[in-house]
Amino acid sequence: MVFIKRKFKRGVLDQNGSVKRRSTALLLIFTIAALYLLATLFHMQLFGYEKYQKKVLDQITVGSALSAKRGEIYDRNGNLLATNKTVWRIWISPSVITNLQRSSNINYGRIISDGLSEILGIDAEHIYEKTQRSTTLDMTLLRGASEETKDRVLAFIAENDLAAMVHAEAGVARYYPNGTLASHVIGFTGSDNQGLFGLEYTYDEKLTGVDGKYVTAVDAYGGELPDEYSSYIPPTDGLTMVTTLDAYLQRELELQLQNALLESGARNRATGIVMNVKTGAILAMATAPSFDLNDPYTLDTASMEKLEGAGFSEDDAAYKSLKSQLLYTMWNNKAISEIYEPGSTFKIITSAMALEEKAVTPNDRFDCKGYLQIGGYRISCHKKTGHGHGFTFSYGLQQSCNPVLMQVAARVGAQKFYSYFSDFGYLTKTGVDLPSEALGLFHDPDAIGTTELATAAFGQRFKINPLQQIQAVAAVANGGVPVTPHLIERLLDGDGNTVYEYVTEEKERVISEATSKTLATILEEGVSGDGGAKNAYVPGYKIAAKTGTSQKFEQLDANGRPYLYVGSCIGFAPADDPEIAVLIIVDEPSSTLYYGSYVAAPYLSAFFSNALPYLGYEPSYTEADKRTESITVSDYTGLSAATARQKLYALGFSAEQVEVVGNGKTVLKQMPMGGSSVQKASGNVILYTVDTEEQIVSVPNVVGESAAEANKKLVARGLNIEIRGAVNYTTGSAARVISQSHIPDTSVPRGTVITITVLHTDDTD
Repeated sequence: MVFIKRKFKRGVLDQNGSVKRRSTALLLIFTIAALYLLATLFHMQLFGYEKYQKKVLDQITVGSALSAKRGEIYDRNGNLLATNKTVWRIWISPSVITNLQRSSNINYGRIISDGLSEILGIDAEHIYEKTQRSTTLDMTLLRGASEETKDRVLAFIAENDLAAMVHAEAGVARYYPNGTLASHVIGFTGSDNQGLFGLEYTYDEKLTGVDGKYVTAVDAYGGELPDEYSSYIPPTDGLTMVTTLDAYLQRELELQLQNALLESGARNRATGIVMNVKTGAILAMATAPSFDLNDPYTLDTASMEKLEGAGFSEDDAAYKSLKSQLLYTMWNNKAISEIYEPGSTFKIITSAMALEEKAVTPNDRFDCKGYLQIGGYRISCHKKTGHGHGFTFSYGLQQSCNPVLMQVAARVGAQKFYSYFSDFGYLTKTGVDLPSEALGLFHDPDAIGTTELATAAFGQRFKINPLQQIQAVAAVANGGVPVTPHLIERLLDGDGNTVYEYVTEEKERVISEATSKTLATILEEGVSGDGGAKNAYVPGYKIAAKTGTSQKFEQLDANGRPYLYVGSCIGFAPADDPEIAVLIIVDEPSSTLYYGSYVAAPYLSAFFSNALPYLGYEPSYTEADKRTESITVSDYTGLSAATARQKLYALGFSAEQVEVVGNGKTVLKQMPMGGSSVQKASGNVILYTVDTEEQIVSVPNVVGESAAEANKKLVARGLNIEIRGAVNYTTGSAARVISQSHIPDTSVPRGTVITITVLHTDDTD
């Protein structure tokens, strides 16, 4: 017993000791842990206060972005091209919605989804699903909502007491006040206001600015708390951009391109460029058809017809793919992003090389029998019967004779030809401040044989982009000095201070000023005389121009022959002191008159006739110009017959050209109507002083007649004539009426103006 009792007591002692040791160890662990926590808290408080304060604030604060305004874009005269408008983001707070639903037992999600569905045009179930995302504070339903939509949303919020759950937040979106004007140059922005095309893309970083932020503290339900950590960071608006574009010239170019496109039936668009030859400033650049910058994802009429004519269902992948292709084609700036064979417009450059190298003089004599045998090939002239014998180089260039240009290129030689080609800028991009400039295609210098040199001499079998072509011809006009094409003039900050201004970049001279002047004289005489570019003539002004027609060898007909063409015309003015160069290109005209002299030159003439007076150049008319001058009559109704007569005499009408019908004192009506243009030499104005029926006459058919014969026929019927197209129709012998405004045998009042279009039809280049 004693032994057992002692044994028992020893066990109890051993057990108590073990417990004490474990307790001590555990106490020690807790003590160490506590000390570590205290040390950590001390460290966090002393050294990491700002870091952990930020983490806490990030958990209890919400930042609302304050969008910076994108910089506006102007033309060189201060006309607004791109700006911003206020739009609205409609959003909900799902976490607030779900919490208020629990506390009130009201199904706010259903109220909101049903109400906003009608206002926003969004499926109600789609909205309802978003209202149930209980952990989300901010869920966007619609971006870019209009002012009207915002007002309806606010009324809905007030009516249903939803201020904590549904919100309308102001933002900015891009707006283009002129719609389609300069669409391919300006470009447009995407849904998040980033630049996607054109200048909007190139200068996106400068135009974008930096967004600001408004930070507020919120509770677990999304409610705003009064908190010292709320802050406001103002946005920095983007820079304002002033471009080199001139809105007036841009509209005029677009008008002429649209006319050229419609009248030629071009299947692959038309494009044009207007550039200051001394500075490289692009005053206008356009592609027809254009598109609406405020609605860029809607196809133009021609593209839509292609899409609908493809026969695909709207749900087909092929339909969507074709639509995407058509959109990108529509957006594509043809003036810089597509390459083409320049045809005979390149003869300006070949001539510049030859004159500079003294390989030819203006008076050197040549023969043309309609072709030239080179390298085993018979290469034709555009005039199959040839240009004759013993004519000068100047005449050969004015008549666009291929054999002449092939011969002078051979005199220059392949090595020199390639060197000049490079110096004129054809082997590199122009450096224009627009995206997606295409680089042309030319022969390797070691691969230029006699045939390659011959075809290159008249602008075939190589490709360039249109801007490269006008840059090179502008160098010829600018005394031989190339300049870099550009669209930016300056950038301004929010206070109107200039932070960047473009400085003209002149490159190394490629030809002498003497060569430049010689070539300008030859080209101008070809326009004002009987040259191939006479359809580009403008009364009162000296225009230096060259037409061109090139074949497209990528597509062949069933006989393996090219059947698609590019017609173009390039010119600069005034020829004796050039300021602007203009290029017009019509791609794949479907009319039988597909030559550049028909599909491009008349529209270049029409552009210059409006642009040069606008730029401040006064006309100086020749005697031939005066004989073909037209006059715009005013509205004389309400005036006395005597006063109306005196005003017409002051315009240059003779007494025989003014007829007064009746014995009344006041003009009651007149023919032609006020605002009509008539020929000064043959026009007649009828003033009615009594209320009587006009004399009715029949319109004769004058299509195919010369302008003089058409005028004679129309005047004999008592009709007035307005002549469009080749206004120098007395030059040469082949100017013919190609269309008239009134159908033959139509009955019209005597004195009606019949508009005829006249073109020289003896040129096929």
